[in-house]
Amino acid sequence: MKAIGIDVGGTFTDLIYVDRQTGAQGIHKVSTTPHDPSQGVITGLTELMVQGAIAPSDIAQVFHGTTTATNAVLEARGARAGMITNQGFRDVLHIGRHQRPDHYSIMQEIPWQNRPLIKRRYRKTVQGRLVPPTGEELEPLDEAAIRKAARELKAEGVEAVAICFLFSYLNPIHENRARAIVAEEMPDAFVTTSSDISPQFREFERFTTAALATFVGPKVGRYVRNLEGALADQKISGDLRIMASNGGVVTPRMVTQNPALTMMSGLAAGVLGGAWVGQRCGRDKVITFDIGGTSADIGIAIDGVCAETDARSTSIAGFPLLMPMLDIHTIGAGGGSIAYVDQGGAFKVGPQSAGADPGPAAYGRGGTKPTVTDANLVLGRLEPGDFLGGEMGLDLGAAQAVIKDLAAELGMDPLEAAEGVLTILNANMANAIRSRTVQRGIDPRAFSLVAMGGAGPLQGAEVAAMLEVPEVIVPPHPGITSALGLLIADLKYDVIHTQFQVSTSADLALFNSEFAEMEAKLTARLTEDGLNTEDVRFERAGDLRYLGQGYELRVPFDLGEVTETALEQVWQRFHKSHAAEYGHAFESSSIEVVNLRMTAVGPSPDLDLPTLEGGKGLDAAHVRTRQAVFRVDGRLQSFETQVYRRDFLPLGVPVPGPAILLQKDSTTVVPPKATAMPHETGSVIISLEAKS
Repeated sequence: MKAIGIDVGGTFTDLIYVDRQTGAQGIHKVSTTPHDPSQGVITGLTELMVQGAIAPSDIAQVFHGTTTATNAVLEARGARAGMITNQGFRDVLHIGRHQRPDHYSIMQEIPWQNRPLIKRRYRKTVQGRLVPPTGEELEPLDEAAIRKAARELKAEGVEAVAICFLFSYLNPIHENRARAIVAEEMPDAFVTTSSDISPQFREFERFTTAALATFVGPKVGRYVRNLEGALADQKISGDLRIMASNGGVVTPRMVTQNPALTMMSGLAAGVLGGAWVGQRCGRDKVITFDIGGTSADIGIAIDGVCAETDARSTSIAGFPLLMPMLDIHTIGAGGGSIAYVDQGGAFKVGPQSAGADPGPAAYGRGGTKPTVTDANLVLGRLEPGDFLGGEMGLDLGAAQAVIKDLAAELGMDPLEAAEGVLTILNANMANAIRSRTVQRGIDPRAFSLVAMGGAGPLQGAEVAAMLEVPEVIVPPHPGITSALGLLIADLKYDVIHTQFQVSTSADLALFNSEFAEMEAKLTARLTEDGLNTEDVRFERAGDLRYLGQGYELRVPFDLGEVTETALEQVWQRFHKSHAAEYGHAFESSSIEVVNLRMTAVGPSPDLDLPTLEGGKGLDAAHVRTRQAVFRVDGRLQSFETQVYRRDFLPLGVPVPGPAILLQKDSTTVVPPKATAMPHETGSVIISLEAKS
């Protein structure tokens, strides 16, 4: 059974196919087509099929990671969206929680006020009110007002509408009726409800999550439909699955109904792929470090389990997002990041990127600004004639020209300026990793760094050295690791119910009935999507806090009947989790459950890739010796650097740095005082010299 993984990045679209029966595999990269990413997907797919002699009918599964929703939010290029809410609550999206994202900044940007997802003039209010604790109706819904609001929004060119009412997480009856009316009046619009998108308490976060889904809904829907149509045109009838932010894959139908599921689609696949590569090498604690052309994405995995975010820190572009998501930290730092001198005279790199078009000056497509790729080329760390396996040449002269202009502005030597670009970039990345490790009580020195993406292996060793991480793992195909992660992702559907219960008066019957209802809901959803439920396993969890606290910790619940004994185990898990997170626990305090969660997991088939038996020898792998520039012991020095074909390197033979390892989808830099060792899994492990 052949499966294909396709990950669309800001600069390149990466593809990998694997025959799950034989272990045969192939990879391919094409430039991303920003105006319509599906065009790049189909171009890459057809070329990959030709290269691998794959018939369309042989493809059983297509797994896809998309940045369509992410980019729409980051670039503020979504739909003209409207909202219908309770009278008196028109400005929930604007007011937020009266909290400043940065407490002490007087110049800060507040995203939901500076660039609202739904402009105020497109927010309509109607009479109708439900009340807690059960969601009973206090005031009937004004259906005539709903119809009037829908007609007004239609006349104003609104193409997507969010229905957001108070306490709909307790009872969605008003939202469901309003959606039906709006759909009658606006049959071509994308219409959704906050109870469908995120049925949880906290109205600002729930409303904003629904607004995000509405803002990206039409664009995501068009993209998915275009992709499905293009696959059909290519006679590919295999199942299409799309990566969700929770680290699982879902059906296209699920994505078009709830496009917010894909806010971190491609990024989640990278963390999964990096964790899998680490485990194959026998490493259970890894920091995944995925650098593409535009951004660097950082994740943590322990024992193959990727960390998930909590309600306090789940956001995209500054907007809170109440959705299950892997804990991924993204910064604007990649191969295309632009180096510049700001108005205050500071030397900076990123977050602006040259992207795919025109790209870095070295691409020869008209780029005129110095980038990280240009700096690496000028320093001799990239081979001008061997980029993308020789399919794309790099223009050394153009790179030298833009770096020379930058150096003149800085009053520096060009090589110093180029190395400065990399030092600033690496420091930014190291600081981002510290924010996910050191600042959370995690010692990065106990981890391995999995360097992936097209630019990860170029920077990985130097970033690891800044953090005193002892080794770097470079996957077999680092530039395709996110696409590989798609192939190992499980099918994963989530359901969340808000339910308030206190440990001192827990209602066991209510716990059991809620979990039974959630399991039935998930089973029905799987059946509607035509999925086999026989092999699905269910996982339970709850969001818990001490009574009176404002934020929660996620704690697992065992399967089976919820009994007094089972609940006591949950309370003890919470105490331990609180102590691990905050350094203390209040074991005599009452505990409050606020949300119950259930996940249906359909395991993906095992991906059993063959191990390597050896290479062609170090001499056969040697391509040339060239000069490359590195900073060692505080001094910038030029070193004779050995250049090797990575696929020819023999197992068990160390490759001392400085060295450059060439392959199609990336270039690996082994700096001085480091040693690379090819591993039987196809990865390369770079050991760094410990600091004295």
